[in-house]
Formats: sequence, C-alpha cells, structure tokens
Amino acid sequence: MSTANPRQLAFSILCRVDEGAYADLTLDAELARAGRIDPRDRGLVTELVYGVLRQRGRLDFALTKFCSKPLAKVEPRVLTLLRLGAYQLLMLDRVPAPAAVHETVELARQENLERATGFINGILRSIIRQQQEIAWPDPADAVPYLEKLMAFPHWLAKSWVRQFGAQEAVVIGEALLQPAPFTVRVNTLKISREAFLEALAQNGFEARPTAYAPEGVVITARSGGPIPGDAEGWYQVQDEASMLIAHLLGARPQERILDACSAPGGKTTHVCALGENAVAVLALDLHPQRVRLVESGARRLGCLGIETRAWDLTRVPDFLSPQSFDRVLVDAPCSGLGVLRRNPEIRWRRTAKDVALMAEQQRFILANAAALVKPGGRLLYSLCTLTAEETAGVVQAFLAAHPEFEQEDLRGAAPAHWQELFADDGCLHTWPHRHDGMDAFFATAFRRLKG
Repeated sequence: MSTANPRQLAFSILCRVDEGAYADLTLDAELARAGRIDPRDRGLVTELVYGVLRQRGRLDFALTKFCSKPLAKVEPRVLTLLRLGAYQLLMLDRVPAPAAVHETVELARQENLERATGFINGILRSIIRQQQEIAWPDPADAVPYLEKLMAFPHWLAKSWVRQFGAQEAVVIGEALLQPAPFTVRVNTLKISREAFLEALAQNGFEARPTAYAPEGVVITARSGGPIPGDAEGWYQVQDEASMLIAHLLGARPQERILDACSAPGGKTTHVCALGENAVAVLALDLHPQRVRLVESGARRLGCLGIETRAWDLTRVPDFLSPQSFDRVLVDAPCSGLGVLRRNPEIRWRRTAKDVALMAEQQRFILANAAALVKPGGRLLYSLCTLTAEETAGVVQAFLAAHPEFEQEDLRGAAPAHWQELFADDGCLHTWPHRHDGMDAFFATAFRRLKG
C-alpha cells in the first residue's frame, strides 16, 4: 500500500491546475502514479482537489479578511496552501482544526516554503478564531454573490442573471459547485443493468438505477475493490445526461451514422450498443490521440462497425459524399460550462470572447455536418453548456442559413417520463438541480426536408 501523503498529492495537483492543467486528467494521472493508495487517502485527495477548486470563491473571500495583503500579491504556491488549509477549516467537519493547521504548515516546510510558515499559521488560526464573524455576501444580491462567493467571473455572473433571472442563476451556480454523482452506462452488448446492479451489490458497492437513462447506474458508495466488469467491458463511465444523446439520435440497424466530434467515444459506443452492433459508424475527431481513445473504448466494450478518422470538421470533409449519412451527431466542442462540477477550473479560464468564438466554430461544424445528411435524415446537435450564444444562438443562425432543414420537436420520440427534460420549443435542457443530478446539457434535432 502506498504511503503517499494525500495533502501533498492534492497540493501538487492544484499547483499544476494553476499552471493550466485539467483537474480531472491530472488527478487521475497522479493517483495512478501513486500506485496502491489507501481508499480513504484516495478519497481525501479527490475531496481536497475538487473542493478547493469548486469553493475557491468562498475560500478567497475568507482569506481576504485575514490576509495583510491582497491575495494577488501572495506567492502562488503559498496561496494554494492557504486555500487547502482554509478548505479543511471551513468545509470539512471531519478534520480537526488544529490538525488542519499543523498539516498545512508541515506541508509548507516539505515544499521548501519555511519562510511562509508563520504567515500561513497566523492566517489559518485567525480563521479558526473568527470564522463566525465573516460577513458573507447575500445571495439576494446575485451578481456579487456569484462572483465573490462562487468565483464566477463578472461577465458570466451578469450573463446568467440576465439569462435565468437572479434567483435561478444563484441556484444553478450553487448546484454546479456540488460534487457530481459517479455515473456509469451499462454496456448492454455484454450485460443487463439488473445483472450489473447485482454484481455491484455482491462486491460491496451501493448503487441505484438512473431516473431517465435506461442503461445508467449511479454508484453511491464504493467498496475497496475495483468496479466489477472493468476488464470485461461491462460499463462505461458517463454522465446520465450524456447517455440521453444516443437515444435522441435514434439510430436504427443498417443505418450509416456520422459522429462528427466523437472523442472520447462514450456516445459513439452507445450508438453501437443501441443499434445492437448493426449500424455503421464513422467517428471523426480533431486530434489523432483522441481518435485512439475512441478506438480503444470500442475494443474494450466490444463495439463493432466503428470506423475512425482524424479530421477537423470546421473544414469541408471532401473525402465524404454529400447527403450520404442517415443520421449525424454533432456533440460539438463548447465552453463546457454545464460540467463545472467535473471541471471547476473552467469557470475562471473562459471569457465572453471565448464563448463567441466557440459559437462561431459550432456554426462551421454544424454547416459542414449538415451537408452530409440524407433527405429525411436527422442532424442532432448537442452541447454540455448552457450559454444562449452556443445553444439558441447557434440554432437560430443554422435555421436561417439552411432552409432545407426544419427543427424537430424531440418530445415526440421521447418516453413519457422524459417530458420534463424538454423546453417548450422541444429542445433538451437538463439541469443538475432539477434532473437526477445530471450535468447541464442541451440538444436539439434538425431534419433535412425531402425533395
């Protein structure tokens, strides 16, 4: 069993995220490098990394009250240590306050930051003594609350208040700061959901079926061992909202399908499973290494009929014949603001200009993909974001430029218990605070007119 220090691992990961790394990928890599680590320590590392990233606004607000200089002038690694200590003091009841301070100060010494130990110790002990006196922002004042307590950039806080209203914007912001459920899609090519749930229970896991996706399972408590069926390809880690997309595409056996932006391949392989390995799928993605992820996932899950190719679909795919696919899925690159629970660092990396550039890219991809849809065929556009520019804005622009397509109402083909997932215009809108803890997703469909 590894003796890795969980706080030191968390500190290393957070420093790398500050330098531009992605939290989820870095966390997975560091835990894998640590080898066999006690499950409790693994849980603490994950808690500290995601907790500090999600709650950075609250932590910085508290630290500002007790720091003698602006946080922007604090050495980055020292500020990361302060956030780690403050998170344990303010958000983790199970960590005794003196232990949290002591461990943070000792970690500073181990990281050759002896010069900052007195500074760190003084601020953290001030939080212990005076945390009840902190005057937190009032949620009734939505923009400052989102900005100061939740660390959403000012432009995004204003945008959400304008788009959703003050009260709903705060509720959405709070939901996106919570831990995401651990959800897997059962690979029905190999096992039923009922049999998988039984295998989980036999191996000491606690789990429940998802409320909407018929293949989904939420694992609510893990045992010390691996998830059963990993090597056999019984499951794919995938959010429930993402599982809805293949159902909405509606692929049927013998059809030819294009997955235009396929990596890492969860939706691609789901399409194959729903088509019982009797559909032909071409999976494109911009980066060759990400195309290889699709290929390896297909092999693991036993998915047949998937052809892959690296291609940037902002360019016309001149190797494909126009109107040659029955169904096309464009799960487009986006701002990712609907999955902030999983990638909390995104919220302070995105700018309003980024969203505008993303929407422009999405329009190019959608136009090039549309040219490949057969008459009567379906084009499904989906995103893991909630900005108006990338959802309604792109849809309106597409329809204005493509009179040969009409927008479909997705409610007609959806089960009765899915109806609450759709807006009045027939578009899918899932929300973590309303719909079984799902990520925030958007989807709509277009059908090419015949004749």
